[in-house]
Amino acid sequence: MLQVLAGVYAICAFAALLLLGQGAVWLLSFGQHERNPVYLLFRFLTRPVVALVRHISPRAIADRHVPVVAFLLLFWICLGFALGLPRLAGRG
Repeated sequence: MLQVLAGVYAICAFAALLLLGQGAVWLLSFGQHERNPVYLLFRFLTRPVVALVRHISPRAIADRHVPVVAFLLLFWICLGFALGLPRLAGRG
């Protein structure tokens, strides 16, 4: 059970890092992000997470803000895992 939770934590952390990298490339590309292959790769890899967050979030959230919401949600999930997994393993 602990290994499954550690795997879920790793996937959440990886997705959060992909969203963070996508945001960094967006900032550094000065409006040319749609032609940047690294940005397009990040967008392709994060599409399932962003689609899931779009599905569960209220319609009041604009589509352009959904990746930020997805990152924040993943951040809090990762923080919960980081604080909870050592306790489950008996080390906390």
